[in-house]
Amino acid sequence: MTHINSIGAGLYSDLSVCRETYSGTLPVDEAAWKALFATELANGSAVTATAGEYTRIENVREFPSMGTPPNIVNVPVYGSATSHQIQGQADAPTMEVTLNFVGTDWQNTTNYLGAFVGDGTQRAFRFSLLNSQPANYDSTMTTGMGTGSVQNSQYFWIGKIEALQVNPQLTDSNTATLTISVQSEFFGAYTST
Repeated sequence: MTHINSIGAGLYSDLSVCRETYSGTLPVDEAAWKALFATELANGSAVTATAGEYTRIENVREFPSMGTPPNIVNVPVYGSATSHQIQGQADAPTMEVTLNFVGTDWQNTTNYLGAFVGDGTQRAFRFSLLNSQPANYDSTMTTGMGTGSVQNSQYFWIGKIEALQVNPQLTDSNTATLTISVQSEFFGAYTST
């Protein structure tokens, strides 16, 4: 459809990771980023020879802020009551996503997301901001978010799944904190129309 044009809660927002390892060359345009997220594989499914396979990171409880961090540096000025702000170089953020922990999603066996934790491999990530549920989460123009039925905004980057820390709860559901390091700048916001 288009980018979101009204106020609403992002209840159906999604974080996905491309199953292919990053080759060292950033996708050159919007279509190349979206091609990496063309076919959804269920967590635990074996990777096929098809390019563009991805897996959704499900059961997200809280997303962090998305996008490029500010590049402002506070500089003290002698004799001034306040410091000045100048443009500096933004640091790549580390994202911490809070999950409702389902152990089978994160088992450390082949084809499961748990095998990606701490493996040191760079992969493409996609965050999709959605206020309503799409037919599916593919980024292609002809299916999923591109069917014309769901407004969406998509952000892409290269990163690594660095850590998964389980937080046992005695009175609520067990949670986990998934740490993703960002290895590139953010690309987007794009939309599937």
